[in-house]
Amino acid sequence: MTNVAVQQSIQTLLNQQVANLNVLYVKLHSYHWFVKGPMFFQLHEKFEELYNEITLKMDDVAERLLTIGGKPHSTLKQYLEHTTIQESTGNENAEQMVKQLVADLKQLVSEFEQAMEAAEEANDEATGDVFLGMKADFEKHVWMFEAYLG
Repeated sequence: MTNVAVQQSIQTLLNQQVANLNVLYVKLHSYHWFVKGPMFFQLHEKFEELYNEITLKMDDVAERLLTIGGKPHSTLKQYLEHTTIQESTGNENAEQMVKQLVADLKQLVSEFEQAMEAAEEANDEATGDVFLGMKADFEKHVWMFEAYLG
């Protein structure tokens, strides 16, 4: 693969995560607004904490993309065209929300691993580091939510 092709591949991977993180951000807001039940207070607060964290991560990914000459997706249409995760239906119960969030986070961790491999092949340590940090954070969230589910 040529250097230009490698760079475009890295930009595509970064842009996919811009889309994913934006869809996850909206999904977490939906969960925050619509969660009900005995765990309302804990989950309502946790979903808010996560969407605030996702805001910072999506910005980091988009800025890394800009740094290497890319152009981040920036419209809802683009996010939905390029995301690999599903939107919230708005009808999930609290347990379904947590289970779906665990599945989404696991999927993103897997995609981050693939992106880290591509970044390593491209000798792009900075991009790899962006994904490594997010991977570690999301793995911790998976562990916590799985503990919550029992």
